[in-house]
Amino acid sequence: LQVYTPHTCTPRTSDTMAATAASASLKASTFVQPKVNAASLKAAPVSQAFGLKTASAKVSCSAEENVRGFVQKCADAGKAAALALASTALVASSAQAAVPRLTFDELQSLTYSEVKGSGIANQCPIIAGGVDGFAFKSGKYQVSKMCLEPTAFTVKAESQFKGQGEEFQKTKLMTRLTYTLDEIEGPLEVNGNNLKFTEVDGIDYAAVTVQLAGGERVPFLFTVKELVASGPADSFGGSFLVPSYRGATFLDPKGRGGSQGYDTAVALPAGGFGDEDALQKENQKSYKALSGNITFSVAKSNVETGEIGGVFTSVQPSDTDMGAKVPKDVKIEGIWYAQLD
Repeated sequence: LQVYTPHTCTPRTSDTMAATAASASLKASTFVQPKVNAASLKAAPVSQAFGLKTASAKVSCSAEENVRGFVQKCADAGKAAALALASTALVASSAQAAVPRLTFDELQSLTYSEVKGSGIANQCPIIAGGVDGFAFKSGKYQVSKMCLEPTAFTVKAESQFKGQGEEFQKTKLMTRLTYTLDEIEGPLEVNGNNLKFTEVDGIDYAAVTVQLAGGERVPFLFTVKELVASGPADSFGGSFLVPSYRGATFLDPKGRGGSQGYDTAVALPAGGFGDEDALQKENQKSYKALSGNITFSVAKSNVETGEIGGVFTSVQPSDTDMGAKVPKDVKIEGIWYAQLD
C-alpha cells in the first residue's frame, strides 16, 4: 500500500502523514504505552511500523501546462497522420499509373494476391502479335470474354463561358475502379469486311458517377444491354438498352417509389398541395428504359489466338432520378477486347 499526499503546491511526505496518524492513535489509547526512544523513530520511520512503503509526493501546480502539452501532442499526431495519408495517396496514384498492360494469358497466370488492389482487374487485355485491322474470314463466330474499358468520360452540359451553349465537358471520376464491363458474349456474323454482333449475356452494366467542373455530379449506368451492332470493321455499331439507374422498389427521401411507398410527399400540408402539377414528376416515378448508341472500330486482330480488339465511342443518357430530371448525354470513350471461336 502506497500513501500519496494531496496535489498541492506544498508537498508533504508520506512519512509525516503516517507519523501524525500514529501520534493521534497513541494519544487516544486508554492503556499505558511503553516509552519510545526518539532516536529509534529517526532511524526507522513510523510508516514501516504500519506496513507502509515510502513514496514521494506528486505535485501538479499548473493544469494549463498539462492541457497545453496534450493539445500539442494531438496536433503533432494529426500532422503525422495527414502526412502519412498524403504519402499513401501519392504512392497509390503512382502505382495505379504504373500498372502495366497485360495479355490475356498473363492475366490468367496472376494470383489473387497479385491482382488485389493493383487496378489490373479493371483493365482489358491487350493483343500480342497479330496484324492491324480485321483479318478473320467470313463465317459465323461466337464472341466471348468481351471487355469494354472506358478511358474518358465527358458530359454534355452548359458551357461555363458565356455564349458557347452546350458542349461535352471533361469530368472527374467519383467511382472506384469498378466501371469496366467484362465477360460479354454473343454471336458474330462476318461477311467480308462487314460485321454483325448481338449481345446476349455478360457483366454488361456498371454504375458510374462523374463530377463536372462546377461541382454537379452526374450518375449513370454504363451498359450495352441488348446491343445489336453492324457495319464495316472499322466502324460498326448500333443501339442498346439503358435501364433505369434505380429500380421500382427504390424510395426517395419523401418515401415515394415506383411500385411501393407513398403516392405524394407526406411532409407537405394537406389540402392537395402534394398533388400540384409542379410535383407531378416527383410523385409519379418512372423507371422505363432509355436507349444509347455505340460505335466500335477494330484496330488489331490475331487469327491464331482468335483475339480481336480496338476502340469504342458510346453516347448514352444519364440518370433521370426516376423521371424527375432531364437526362444528360454522356460520352464514353475507351478500348475493347474480345475472343472469337
